[in-house]
Amino acid sequence: MEEVEVVVAHHERATLRVGEVFLKIDADQTRTDVEVKAMAMAPIPTPELLWRKPPVLALAALPGSALGRLGEPSTASSAAWAAAGAAVRVLHEATLPPWPGRSLDEKASSLDSECTWLVANDVLPADLVTRNREVAEAALRPWKPVFMHGDLQIAHVFVDGGEITGVVDWSEAGQGDAMYDLASLTLGHPEHLGDVIVGYGADVNHDVIRAWWSLRSLTSIRWLVEHGFDPSSPGCEIDVLKSQL
Repeated sequence: MEEVEVVVAHHERATLRVGEVFLKIDADQTRTDVEVKAMAMAPIPTPELLWRKPPVLALAALPGSALGRLGEPSTASSAAWAAAGAAVRVLHEATLPPWPGRSLDEKASSLDSECTWLVANDVLPADLVTRNREVAEAALRPWKPVFMHGDLQIAHVFVDGGEITGVVDWSEAGQGDAMYDLASLTLGHPEHLGDVIVGYGADVNHDVIRAWWSLRSLTSIRWLVEHGFDPSSPGCEIDVLKSQL
């Protein structure tokens, strides 16, 4: 009998691995709807959809291993990081999904409310929040929408040697800013930004990527704390914010 591995679990969703099958259970099936549609449209490798019986989605495991983990050194080669950048470029050049992503106004509103919460609850020093908010402002500009993954953290990109074998977790996909995906991919791993840009092969605004590092970190800390994760772990979101000083 196969063992059951809990990959992630909190009060909104859980992902279990049973042998070579991942079972994703989500309380909000609209997120699963987006994931299924996005995987069908994506021009890059994604997991095979085995079956769906709400609230459960069954996906085949991908070969290889994750590009890395936030807070841990990545053992993947420069070629693997460049291959990830190349895959992101293919995605960004694909036909836009018909549903929108979060708007510029929504991003700005979220930044306002989360910064206020961080200071009011003494989660972070006010000067750290203020400085990163200043950096984050550079991301809040009009962008040409692309097919954006929306949560392209390195744990969602699987590689085998120097090849991309697939990208998982598409529930945040939609129309959005190309720089946000590149920033999400390199969050906590700025040393690999150059490799990603080589693979991406297009002009990249470093200031905007840096801005998204700050914005993503500032706006995710409350969610992480409330869902049982520790953003103060070495190399994670709070360290990312401190590195911006």
